[in-house]
Amino acid sequence: MTNSINTMRRIKTIAASAFLLVLFFGCGGTAAVLSTPVENIDTSPLKVSELTEYEKLNWSHLDLVKDTIPGMSVNKAYSEIIKNKRGKTVIVAVLDSGMDINHEDLNDVIWTNKGEIPNNGKDDDKNGYVDDIHGWNFLGDGYYEQFEYVRILASGNTSNPDYARAQAEYQTEYQTWLNNKTQYDQIYQQFKTADDALAKYIGKKDYTQKEVNAIKTEDQALNQSIQIAQYIFSNGKDSLADALKEINDGLVQINDRLNYNLNKDYKGRVTGDNPEDLNDKFYGDGNIKPRKKSESHATHVAGIIAAERNNKKGVNGIANHVKIMPIRSTPRGDEYDKDVVLAIRYAVDNGAKVINASFGKSFSPHSDWVRDAIAYAGENDVVFVHAAGNDGKDVDASPNFPDDNINGQEVSDTYIRVAALTPKYGSNMVAAFSNYGKQNVDVFAPGEGIYSTTPENEYKTEGGTSMAAPAVAGVAALIRSYYPDLSAAQVKQIIMDSGLAIKTKVIVGGDTNDIRPFSDLTKSSKMVNAYNALIMAAQLSKQK
Repeated sequence: MTNSINTMRRIKTIAASAFLLVLFFGCGGTAAVLSTPVENIDTSPLKVSELTEYEKLNWSHLDLVKDTIPGMSVNKAYSEIIKNKRGKTVIVAVLDSGMDINHEDLNDVIWTNKGEIPNNGKDDDKNGYVDDIHGWNFLGDGYYEQFEYVRILASGNTSNPDYARAQAEYQTEYQTWLNNKTQYDQIYQQFKTADDALAKYIGKKDYTQKEVNAIKTEDQALNQSIQIAQYIFSNGKDSLADALKEINDGLVQINDRLNYNLNKDYKGRVTGDNPEDLNDKFYGDGNIKPRKKSESHATHVAGIIAAERNNKKGVNGIANHVKIMPIRSTPRGDEYDKDVVLAIRYAVDNGAKVINASFGKSFSPHSDWVRDAIAYAGENDVVFVHAAGNDGKDVDASPNFPDDNINGQEVSDTYIRVAALTPKYGSNMVAAFSNYGKQNVDVFAPGEGIYSTTPENEYKTEGGTSMAAPAVAGVAALIRSYYPDLSAAQVKQIIMDSGLAIKTKVIVGGDTNDIRPFSDLTKSSKMVNAYNALIMAAQLSKQK
C-alpha cells in the first residue's frame, strides 16, 4: 500500500489538535505535554539548533560527525571517494505507483528497453510484454483498490485461515475511519463558521492575525471564533483558510479510505485477468505514467534514488549512474500478490540489479508466491530492498509482507528490510511511524521529511519507510556501480556491516514511555552510511 505517511500523520495531527481545541473550549484546560530528555549519546554532539533550509532539504545526504545530523554521508562519499570516477550503469527497478518519466529531474535517468520498437503493437524482444518501452504497468487503468483483508472478507470464504483476523481488523479500522470522518466534518464546520464570522466582522476574507488580535467584543460567539483563529495561528498556520484546506484534504483521504479501501463491494481490478491464477500473465500495458497528479509516490521514490545530480534542478539523487525501471504494480490500496510476483520477475528478467519495494501489507494470501519471486531475485544476483512499514509496530510479532522468511528461515540473502530515521540525532531519531524488529528489520535509514521529485516538475517533502527504502536502494546502486564485481549478497552484507552502530536508547513508536536500546530495533544495530559502505566495498573488491 503506497500511502504517504505525511497524509496519515496530517489526519491524525489535525484531528488530535482539533480535539484538544474542543477540550479547551469545553473544559477550560489543555493536556500536559510529555517529553523525554535527550541523552548525550556516544561521543557525538547533539544538534540543538533548528535545521537550516538547506539542511531540511538535504539532511539525508549529510554527515553525522560534520553536521550532527544522522544522514548517510552521501555528500562526503562523493567529495572524498567517488570524485570524478566513472561507474557502471546500474538498472534499479521501482515497483510502485505510476511514475512521471518526463520529470525534469528524472527524464535522463529512465530505463529504455532497447529491444522494443516504440508503439508498433508488437512484442519485439519476445519477453511477453508488448511495447514495454520504459517498463510495465500491471494495473492497466486501475487506481483504487481494497485492502487485502477487505478482499478476504468480500470473498465470503470463512474457511480462510486469515478470515477471523481479517474480520477483526476490518471492524476496528472501519469504525476508526468512520469516527475520523464524523470528527473531521464537525471540525470543518466549526472552523468554517469561525472563518465566516471573522471575515464578516473585519470586512474581508484575507484578514491577518494582527487584525484578529485587535478585535474587542463582548459577543461570546465572535470571541470563540477569535480563539479558534488564534489557536490556528499559534500552530503555524497563516490563516483559517489554510487550516480549512488541510482539513478538506484530510477529508478526501478519509472518504477514499471508506469508499474504496474499506468498501467490501468495491471492484477495483480492470485488467481482465484472474488474480488467483499465476499463469494468467501478460495483462496490463506499457503506460507506466500516473493516472492522477496525486499519484506521486513512485516519482518521489525514484528521485531519492537517482534524480539527476548537479543539474541545478530540484534535488540530487543518491546514485549517479542509474537507470530507473518503472513498474506500476501498486494501487491506492493494497497490491495484489500476483502483481508483485510478476513485477519482480519482470525486473529480474529485464536486467535490474536492484529492486526497490516501498509498499507492504499485513495480509498476503499468496505470500509463498512472493517469497519464491524474492528467492528468484536473489538467485539472479539482484538486491531486493523493502520498506518496513509505517504502523509503529514490531514486525517480529506482527506480520508485514512481502517478507523473505518462513518461521525465521530466510529464502534469500539479498533481501534488505529498512526502517526510518528522523534528522534528530538522539532519543528522537527513530521515526514515530516506523516499524522495527530485531530479527526482521535489517537497517535504519533517513525516512522523515525527505525532499524529492513529484509529478509535473514539482518537488515535495514526504515521509515514511517508503522514503527510507530508496535511500538504501541508492546506496546499493552506488556499490554495484563502482564495484560491479561484488555479488548482491555481498552488497547486502556491506550495507549492514558498514553502517554507524548506535548504542543509545531511543523512543519507540512515538511513545515516550517506551524507550529501548536502538540495537533492540534492528538486526544490524546500525544506520546506513554510504561513505563507509564504499570504503568496505573497495576493500572487499581488492580481495577478489
